[in-house]
Amino acid sequence: MRRTQAPIDLNALQAFLAVCETGSMTGAAKQLGVSQSAVSQAIAALERDQGVVLFDRESRPPRPNVAGRALLELAGPLLEHAQMVSARIGDASNSGTLPVRLGCVDSFAATVGPELIRAVSGSARQIALWSGLTPGLSKQLHDRDLDLAVCTQTTLNDARIVEVPLFSEAFVAVVSRTWLAEHRNADWRTLALEMPMIRYTARSVIGQQVERYARHLGINSPRRYEFDATDPLLSLVAARLGFAISTPLCLWQARQYLPDIAVLPLPSGRLGRRDFFLLHRQGEWDTFAQEIVTLTRRVLDGSIRPALVRALPQLPEEALQ
Repeated sequence: MRRTQAPIDLNALQAFLAVCETGSMTGAAKQLGVSQSAVSQAIAALERDQGVVLFDRESRPPRPNVAGRALLELAGPLLEHAQMVSARIGDASNSGTLPVRLGCVDSFAATVGPELIRAVSGSARQIALWSGLTPGLSKQLHDRDLDLAVCTQTTLNDARIVEVPLFSEAFVAVVSRTWLAEHRNADWRTLALEMPMIRYTARSVIGQQVERYARHLGINSPRRYEFDATDPLLSLVAARLGFAISTPLCLWQARQYLPDIAVLPLPSGRLGRRDFFLLHRQGEWDTFAQEIVTLTRRVLDGSIRPALVRALPQLPEEALQ
């Protein structure tokens, strides 16, 4: 059975590298500021732990043999990585400089995300922004692959996760602007009777929420067109191939279609809204989490909402809160 090597001791590896660089135990000891005996013992322990001889001791000065040359190629990168890890741990003591990993659902990342990046770009803080679906982001937060996550529903049953409400938006019916011009007195009921419903795919959270709400409203349109993203969905709506149920933030994400679409209000109620939450671990990133909350509401109130109202005058006042 092959012997299992012990993990490489980094101090011994540093001694090995110093011997290779200086050509002697004495030179290595002087470079490292330790005794020659300490260097000799470190090399002996390294050879014992790895089960190999690293130097040709018959040569003067001692030179690394085949195994030693293989280790020499890896020693530098190993020590550099160890130093990087040490520096990263040191940075963790100052949360202002530790890079923060923020995950967001796509519609948030594409609309509020750029403003968030712009706001922190002038500071010392570093930020990495991920986008994805709520279930995946929740799992990444739980697995510590993310530090904070902006999601549209809370699926984590974990008392260590703090859920901060960010904002809420109402579902609206979306239709071609030319169709609405021809049916000036139409409401969502007329729309649902005359046109097929274009859906978000059921594997997305918004698709599931829209489907529940549509059933609640009695909309029984057959499943014909389904999309993962808002852009292709609105392209069909603009082409008068059907109507959709979407939200203000999704419409702003695909705002190139705003001149070609119009919205109709839908009945209010618990199922008729999509809520956004900021999730983070208790006691971690509390200050930055509050910064995100403040910035998000500032962007929504000062930029996105006014632009949406100008583009879609039919948008209900409470559509984005």
